[in-house]
Order: sequence, then C-alpha cells, then structure tokens
Amino acid sequence: MGGMCGRYSLSRTRRELIEQFHVQLDAAGDAVRPDYNIAPTKEVLAVLARPPQEETHAAEASVPAVRQLRALRWGLVPSWAKDVKIGNRLINARAETVHEKPSFRRAFAKRRCLLPADGFYEWYTMERNGGRPAKQPFFIRPRDGAVMAMAGLYELWRSPEDDQWLWTCTIITTQASDDVGRIHDRMPMVVRPDDWDAWLDPALTDVARVRDLLTPAMSGTMEAYPVSRAVNNVKNNGPELLQPLTDGHIPGENSGSGTLF
Repeated sequence: MGGMCGRYSLSRTRRELIEQFHVQLDAAGDAVRPDYNIAPTKEVLAVLARPPQEETHAAEASVPAVRQLRALRWGLVPSWAKDVKIGNRLINARAETVHEKPSFRRAFAKRRCLLPADGFYEWYTMERNGGRPAKQPFFIRPRDGAVMAMAGLYELWRSPEDDQWLWTCTIITTQASDDVGRIHDRMPMVVRPDDWDAWLDPALTDVARVRDLLTPAMSGTMEAYPVSRAVNNVKNNGPELLQPLTDGHIPGENSGSGTLF
C-alpha cells in the first residue's frame, strides 16, 4: 500500500454528517452506512457544492451552488475518458502537481469536495526475525476524535453505453513529513473547518488561493496505532478493525507470530 492513501474508515451517522458539514441537500440515498474498510472503486460519501440539478455542466455557472451529501465512486474518471477503468489508477492526486495534471486540473479549479473519514490505514514494513519483511497495518486518526475532512476532487462522466452520469472522486495526497512519517511516505491532505466554505466554492478558481487551503493531515494532531491484519482483506468490515493491538500481538494470531517490534 506504500505511496498512496488506499483505505479508510467512516462510521458517522447521516445526521452527524449533515450537521457537521452544514449539508443543505441530502442526495446520498442508501449509501450512508458504517464502512470500516473503504477501498478504491467503492461508493464513498462526499460533501460538495453545486447546483441541485443532477448532471449538467451547463447549469454550474448560472444556478446557485447548494451544499450536498453524495455517494461517489472512489477513483476519478475524467470527463474526457474513453473508459471507466482509468479511475482505478486515479484514486489519489498528488498535491504537488494536481493543479497541472490533465486528469485533475479542471476539477481542481471548480469541482472540489470533502471526503469525511474517521481516519485512514497505512502499512508499515517491519523486519521479522529470520523471516521475510512483514507489512503491519496502522490506523491513523485525529487524537480528539473529530471527523477528518480529506481534500478531494470529483468529476462527472457520461457513459457512452447508456448515457448515464457517473460521479467519481479522488483523494489529494502529499509527502509525509510528520511525527508518524516513518509509517508511510504519502498521506491525505485535509481541509480545516474554517476553510470548508472556500474549498467547496466552485466560484473560487484561483489556483494559488485554492492550494493555500490544503493542510497535511498530521500536523501533530493525529495518532497512529497498529491494528489487525484482518484489514488487509477488503471483505472484512467491522468496528473491530479499528481496535488497537493489545500487548504487541495481533488478535487471533498465535502468540509471538504477530509481535510488533
């Protein structure tokens, strides 16, 4: 998993999300349910601001933007893409180049979103005595239990087959240079609550101003702890995935086989 943000958790209720992000239009349908092992290509919850019409790029300019809660497919498909599969490679956008890459620059200018999360997973490669290196998953979350608002971009793509609109998104990441940087080399960017209005405003298109709204996720406010390797399998899903390992051993494994350090 090195080099990207590829898994995270979100267990907040619909009411919590609507209140916290001042959502005016709940368009998430039945997608609001706890997911402790969110992986690429899954439906994820996003907060964004745009006119209430379902699709149309044309309406963006003339109708006031409304803050919405929506379900988007994780893995951005640019509007010009020929095939939806490109989204599998575009689950993250590098903060260093997001404003200039053809896949992301139009979305960065006016289709920005927030991706709420409890926290995210990263894998740390550990040396095992006499064995192969083992990857130990860690969960990284705000120390104060607040929701993370990961910085994202979204796009609308019209399927040439059935003319349906597909909504997709990506998470913006940056170089990790923080107190838990030893675990991983990239981490998600977040947007502070005071900057949510500006980040979501489709009328704010000044690239330099938009870039100033991004903050690395750590900044001394996060904690990281080892969790069970059950998270490695996307089929495993439940609050137990967020439980810290006890006594340095991985729950459910034979004593000694899961020692951390």
